[in-house]
Amino acid sequence: MSSEHIDDVSGVPTTGHEWDGIKELNNPLPRWWVITFYITIVWAIGYTIAYPAWPMLSSATKGVLGYSSRNDVKNELAAAEVAKGQYIAAIQAKTVSEIAADDALREFAVAAGGATFKVNCVQCHGSGAQGSAGFPNLNDDDWLWGGKTEQLEQTITHGIRFASDPETRQSEMPAFGDIITADQINQVSAYVASLSGPVQDKSLIEPGAKVFAENCVACHGDKAKGNREFGAPDLTDAIWLYGAGEAAIAAQVRAPKHGVMPAWIGRLGETKVKELAVYVHSLGGGE
Repeated sequence: MSSEHIDDVSGVPTTGHEWDGIKELNNPLPRWWVITFYITIVWAIGYTIAYPAWPMLSSATKGVLGYSSRNDVKNELAAAEVAKGQYIAAIQAKTVSEIAADDALREFAVAAGGATFKVNCVQCHGSGAQGSAGFPNLNDDDWLWGGKTEQLEQTITHGIRFASDPETRQSEMPAFGDIITADQINQVSAYVASLSGPVQDKSLIEPGAKVFAENCVACHGDKAKGNREFGAPDLTDAIWLYGAGEAAIAAQVRAPKHGVMPAWIGRLGETKVKELAVYVHSLGGGE
């Protein structure tokens, strides 16, 4: 329909469009709406002149005000560095024990250490520091080398069995498959398993205790409570790094696995190592 038509009910001209008997009225837009619309157009043009907006071949228009969101971010990061500078300086000057004893410093170190942990440590210890087979849980109170902040700092700094660091923590359990018989391995495995749970054949416990006394007490102690000087684990607490049960224990006695942890001082630096030690200590298992 091309000719103008006046709606019989409203008396308003129609646009000439009709759908299923419904005609479109040609009402003018409200004046306030039209004015607002034109104002937004003017505003948009002014904005694109004042601020970076129009894409070019290799860059974009700079804007007459010279604004840069990158500069804003850069300035905010610089301000954040200045704000935390006093805390970093204090952490550099204090020991980890002194940091842990200072509420403000400890809170800062835990936050910073948590961020460092998420970047560098979750691959082995898990996002919640819960560990996995062969990687220790950092939330419990079972520590091979000690759970005090200084001990944690030492472990993080120099690592464990990390060949390129002369101060790394060293311990190595012999492969008893080359030292004692298969029957003795089964006996001592049953004895060790009995210290924290039931075993299949109780008759192996007594001879296993004798095998333990002859071969294992030097590192694990006569009560099998372990020795942190050697990194020897407590065998009575039902916490197992390489699996629980007689079969897993026998496998470790026969041909032990020896995990390696990197020395982090070269990559992270002293300040981040301290923050990380305080963070790990705060997880709940620190002593």
